[in-house]
Formats: sequence, C-alpha cells, structure tokens
Amino acid sequence: MRRTAWAGMPLALGAALLLLLSPAAATPPRVALIMDDLGPNREAGARTAALPGPVACSVLPHTAYARELAEACHRAGKTVLLHLPMEAVRGNQALGPGALRLHMTRTELLRTVAADLAAVPHVAGVNNHMGSLLTRHPGHMRWVMEALRRHGELFFVDSRTTPRSVAWRLAREQGLPALARDVFLDDDPRPEAVAAEFRRWLALAQRRGRALAIGHPRPATLALLERELPRLRERGLVLVDPRALLEGVVPRESPPGLRLVHRPQPLPTLP
Repeated sequence: MRRTAWAGMPLALGAALLLLLSPAAATPPRVALIMDDLGPNREAGARTAALPGPVACSVLPHTAYARELAEACHRAGKTVLLHLPMEAVRGNQALGPGALRLHMTRTELLRTVAADLAAVPHVAGVNNHMGSLLTRHPGHMRWVMEALRRHGELFFVDSRTTPRSVAWRLAREQGLPALARDVFLDDDPRPEAVAAEFRRWLALAQRRGRALAIGHPRPATLALLERELPRLRERGLVLVDPRALLEGVVPRESPPGLRLVHRPQPLPTLP
C-alpha cells in the first residue's frame, strides 16, 4: 500500500492544513456598499459616481439630477438602484417626490412605482428611502413587490429603517432576490462617528464573511470612502457589488449588529 504525503502526519496538523487549503478559507470577507439619496445634488452625486470599486448608487426619482447621475454611475460601471420613497412614522417632509403612502390604493401604488422606475435609467435593484411606516405593512409590501416583479429582473434591499419591517421577508416570499442592510455609515454625520461605523462594518464582515452598508453623499462620508476604500484589500477584505451577496444568502429576520436608529435628513439641493 503506497504511503501518501499525509501518512504519519499528526491528526490535528493535518486537519489544520486541510482547513487552510479549503476554498472557503481562501475566500476573503466581502463587503458591499450602497450610497443613497443621489439626485438632488450634482456635485455630491458626481463624487459618489467616482468612488473606487463597485459601489452601488441609489437614486431618488424625479429629482433635479436623477437621470444625469444615474447615467454617470452606469458609465462608471456601478450598479444603479431606485431609492424608492416610502412613508415614515415621522419626518415625511424629507420624502421627496414619487413617494408611496399608506392611504394609496393598489392601483395608485403600482402606478407610482412604475413612474418612479421610469424616472431613473439603468435600474437593476430597489431599496427603500425612509419607510418606517410603510415597510411594516404586509399588504402594501406585497403590492410593492408585485410592482417590482412586473419590471424585469430586479433585486430588493430592505434599508431596515424600523425593526418591524416586513419588506425583506415579503420580497423573498414574492420571489424577488433580497438583502437587508447591516450598517448605516452616517446617521450621525460627524467624521468620528462615520469612521466608527465604517470600522464596525468591516468587523462585522470579518466575523460573518459578508456585510452590507448604506451611506449617503455627505462630506465626511465621501472623504472617508475616498480615502479608505482603496485600502480594503490591505485589510484582507474585498468590495463587491451588492448582488454578489445574494449568492447563498442566509435568511435572517434581524441581521446581527443591526442598528435601527435612522434620522432622515433634508434633501440637499444645488441651484
């Protein structure tokens, strides 16, 4: 009987080598990032489109620069999402045009979603803007997912603006590929707070193998991302398109480390 290279090797050492040589062990943790609220501000949107790597760009419908910035993000090779406004418990002055509201009938909601999708070119996915009220209502969320299914192969990201959101579950029940946000980078826009959430995002990915963050085109966020995204490889992580996280996604009602404080900000505008 021929001896192999493993013969006589201590069991623990052999197991360790097999673990190190396995494909899973060779896969670096993956992080994905969606930048919300593009459309009202041309300069901030252009900086977002220029961010390094496959950062997804989520565009508010019917805003001043929605089409222009969606085109710029698409040219830069970035995935474009519709940032679909949904009614919140409070702060609805920040919703902007094209919002879905609780009083809408099914027909009104389907028509509004169709108009919002038509307002943003190159849309591959959708995530909710605000929505702490609407996303807790199963009936309305079924209508939303029905509307999205009518418009091709879209995926849905639950921004998780409330712990009572059923949007992720309803998307999956309706057959839509779906993800849920793990970290908001900049609910607190102070540079030190953004940096702390950025570190938490990376640490979560290192523990779980993957993590999805949402940020906004605010000065501290853009400055940090411009500086730190090119260094992710040095940290042992890889930035991927959010759709890459759909592969083998584990159903989870409440992602670990989820922070649900989300303060809507007034939409910035430029002349």
